[in-house]
Amino acid sequence: HTFAPVGSDIRFGLAAIRNVGTSVVDSIVATRKAKGRYTSFEDFLRKSELVVCNKRVIESLIKAGAFDSLGHSRRALYEVHEAAVEVFTGQKREESQGQFTLWGDDVGLPDANSTVGLDLSGTGEEWPRRTLLGFEREMLGLYVSTHPLAGAERVLRKHADHPIAAINAGDVPDGTSVTIAGLVAAVQKRVTKDGRIWAVASVEDLDASIEVLFFPKTYELVAEQLTPDTVVAVRGRVNQRDNGVSVVGMDLAVLDISDDDLQADPPVVINLPVEKVTDDLVDELRSSLLRHQGQAPVQIRLKGRTAVHLLKLDDSVRVNTSSGFVSEMKALIGPDCLASLP
Repeated sequence: HTFAPVGSDIRFGLAAIRNVGTSVVDSIVATRKAKGRYTSFEDFLRKSELVVCNKRVIESLIKAGAFDSLGHSRRALYEVHEAAVEVFTGQKREESQGQFTLWGDDVGLPDANSTVGLDLSGTGEEWPRRTLLGFEREMLGLYVSTHPLAGAERVLRKHADHPIAAINAGDVPDGTSVTIAGLVAAVQKRVTKDGRIWAVASVEDLDASIEVLFFPKTYELVAEQLTPDTVVAVRGRVNQRDNGVSVVGMDLAVLDISDDDLQADPPVVINLPVEKVTDDLVDELRSSLLRHQGQAPVQIRLKGRTAVHLLKLDDSVRVNTSSGFVSEMKALIGPDCLASLP
């Protein structure tokens, strides 16, 4: 009902979705076994028992992406789900009270070939990625489809002078002034002995997360901008203590990352001298690219003694240009291996 290993993947069970309990999941599974696979959103509502046809349950399933395989956008289903649930629940209640028992189980319900007036003829326009992922996190507690920062590596690097992973690793000395950029994952408010409010925020990029402490004087200045799911750049100083590393926030700026920014995918260009090319290196390079799959296309600049050839890899080979990827490339090929990094 919750989580189960399937090969190298983890299957996310329906009972792990907010507002969806085990009784609902048991009913969905039992109905599917008895009446066959669900073929559409209406078919799901038509076949399901009354315990499943609940507006809050259906809304949660939609926001979590449980109906994605049925071919409609989450936004389209969300816009019609209340009206659809009202139609089916009203008739199911009457049926459960015995008003239709003389005529068979499905009398009074729309038949398998009818519709209830839902405008689901097309896939429909989807929510903006930030909205879609926000709902996904609300229902599941984490992002599953993708990460809100996926594709935004280039924008984050413009605003940060240190990756979060480097600070966590202790590579940046205590007290160093740093600027980090990432997503505000959570905010916990605290109160001092004299009643002043301060906050601990978890800020994460695509590689790591770190706690940022905003003490009362600074918190008063940044409180309105310090909200979960906001992308920010934070200026502060490294705070190394026995219980871990954090950043004491001194200033904060909200970064406006649009869907266009996330879709802009300039290529990663890798400098590869011909004399370094061996079967082993090609295998290691392939493995590294597969380990760091992402949004940026990859090109290899093959440098010979007298000529340079630019090789564009297949579009299916795309990478996440994280600090981990950069480190692996430098260790594998050399410090000047990246001619272009988005």
